[in-house]
Amino acid sequence: MASRTLWSLLMTIAAAGAASASALTANTSTITCHCFPEDVCWPTAAEWAAFNTTVGGRLVATVPIASVCHYDNFTNYDAAACAALRDVWDYPQTHDGSSSSPMAQFFTNGSCNPFTAPSDPCVVGALVAYAVNASSSSRAESIADYRETLKFAATRNLRLVIRNTGHDYFGKSTGPGALALWTHHLKDVDVVDYTSSYYTGKALHLGAGVEIHEATQAASAAGLLVVGGACGTVGIAGGYTQGGGHGPLASSFGLSADNVLEWEVVTAEGAHVVARPGTVYEDLYWALSGGGGGTYAAVVSVTIRAHPDMRFAGANLTIVQGSEVADDVFWGVVQTFIESAPLFANLGVYTSFALQEGIFVVSPIIAANLSAAALHSLFDPTLAALNTSGMYFDFFVDNFASYLDVYDAVEPTNNVTEYNIGGRLIPRSLVETNLTALMATLQYIVADGSGVSGISVNVSSYPLDVANSVNPVWRTSIYSFVIGSALDQYNISANIPIQEKMTNDLVPALEAITPGGGAYVNEGDFRQPDFQQVFYGDNYNTLLAIKDKYDPKDLLYGLTAVGSERWASQSDGRLCRV
Repeated sequence: MASRTLWSLLMTIAAAGAASASALTANTSTITCHCFPEDVCWPTAAEWAAFNTTVGGRLVATVPIASVCHYDNFTNYDAAACAALRDVWDYPQTHDGSSSSPMAQFFTNGSCNPFTAPSDPCVVGALVAYAVNASSSSRAESIADYRETLKFAATRNLRLVIRNTGHDYFGKSTGPGALALWTHHLKDVDVVDYTSSYYTGKALHLGAGVEIHEATQAASAAGLLVVGGACGTVGIAGGYTQGGGHGPLASSFGLSADNVLEWEVVTAEGAHVVARPGTVYEDLYWALSGGGGGTYAAVVSVTIRAHPDMRFAGANLTIVQGSEVADDVFWGVVQTFIESAPLFANLGVYTSFALQEGIFVVSPIIAANLSAAALHSLFDPTLAALNTSGMYFDFFVDNFASYLDVYDAVEPTNNVTEYNIGGRLIPRSLVETNLTALMATLQYIVADGSGVSGISVNVSSYPLDVANSVNPVWRTSIYSFVIGSALDQYNISANIPIQEKMTNDLVPALEAITPGGGAYVNEGDFRQPDFQQVFYGDNYNTLLAIKDKYDPKDLLYGLTAVGSERWASQSDGRLCRV
C-alpha cells in the first residue's frame, strides 16, 4: 500500500465519494481538465511576461524554498543554508512569507523536500507554478490585480489557488500547475466606528493578508479585543474565519465567523462588491461566514466586531504519568478534567489540551473576566485527583490586565503541525450523559500511538442577531477534537496507510459515539467520505447554490470545499472534472 503515489490516492478521494473509481480513471477525452505545464494550452513564456506586465510586475515564478538543499535546477546546493532551513522548517514564519510553500507538507508530494538527499529531484511539481502578489500600494491596483488574476486563470483554463500564509491542513494553498492569488501583503488594519441595523460600535477593518497576531496587537493598542485563533500566524480573513474560526475567546464572543460585519470581495467574474446583511449580497455574506474558504469569492478585506478589552486569568497544566503510576490512575485524572468541560464552557473559559500516551498537557487556559482564584477553583477536582495520584504535574495560574497579556504569557508557540489529522466535534450531551464511551474511545485512539487535542467551546448562543452558514453542529458542541498521527517527512507515500487508518478506523471510532454529528471544516480528515454533511451539515445544498450563483464557471476550488466533488486530481496531478 505504501508504494501508491500521493496523486493516485488523491485521484480516488478528491471527489469524496461523489464519483466512482471508474469515473475517476475514465478516458481524459471525456473529462475537462485545467491546463497543465506540459500541455499545448499552457501559456507561453511571452504570454506569462505579458500577464506580468498587466499585473504591474507582481507575478512571481515559483522557486521552491528548499532548492538550496538540492543540486537540481533553481539554485546552487548550499549545505549550510539547507541545514539552517531544516532547523526552522516547522516554524510557520518559514512558509508564511513564501508565495508557494504550504505548511501541509503532504500536499507537496515531495516536490522539493529539504529532508531528502541533495541528489534527489527538486521541482515545482505539486507547488503552484506562479503567484500574483496582489499587494500594490494602491488599493485600486490591488483590486485590479485580483480581477486580472481571476480573468487570466479563467480565460486560460488554469487552476486557481487563493493563498495568504499557507496555513491549512487540506492543501488548499497549493496545487500542481496552479496560478495563485497571493494576498499575504494586504496588511491594512483600521479601527473603525461601525454603524448598521445589526451592529453599532467599534470594529476592525482588516486586509486579506492580516494575521491573527497583527489584528490582536492592533486591537489591544486601542483597548479592544477581537476573536482570533490560538495560532497567531494564521490569516484572519481567509479559511480561518470563512470556515468558522474557533479560539480562546469563542466561548465569550462566538466564533470568528459570528463576529463578521461585512466582506469585501472580488467575485470569480470580476465584480468588486461588499457583502453584508440586509443587502443584495446578503446570501454571499451568509456563505462566506462559515461556509468554508476560497470557493465563493476572493476576499479583499473583512470587517469584524471589536469588543472592549478586560481582565483575564490564565493558566497551564502539565501532567506526566511516569512508569510507576497505573494507567487507570492516569486516565482517571484525564476524565476528571474532561467532565469539567460544561462548567468551563458555561463561564467562557477556554481550554486547549493535548493527550498522548502518559502525557496530558492543558495549555493554554484563558478565562475572560475571571480572577486567578476563581479559575484555580475550577481546577480543584482535577488538582485533588492529581495530589493523590503520585504523578508529576505542574500548574500555573495568574491574573492579567488584558487579552494580549494573557495570550503572550500562556499561549505556547504554535509551530507547523507535522501530523496526519482527522477531527470530530463532540456534543455536550456526550460528556454529560455518556462520558464512559468517550473515555474508552480516547484510550483506543491513544493506544494506537496517535494523539488527541481538544478545544473546549460553547458557541450555542451565537450568532447574536445575524444568520450565518456555520455548521449547526457547532451550536451543540462542547469540544472540537483533532486526532494526530505522525507525519513521515522523509517518505511522503509512507503517510498513505496512516491516513487510511485515520479515515477507516480512528475517525469512525469518534463518529460511532457521535451519530449525526460533524467536524470542523478546517481541522478534519481531508479524505472524509461524506464531507458535505460532516463539514457543512444541512447548509450544504444552499451553499452550493450560492457558489454556483457567484462562481458559475466553477473557477474556485479547494479540496473538501463546497462544490469540490465535481473535480478530481489525476495520477499526474492535474485537476479534472468528473
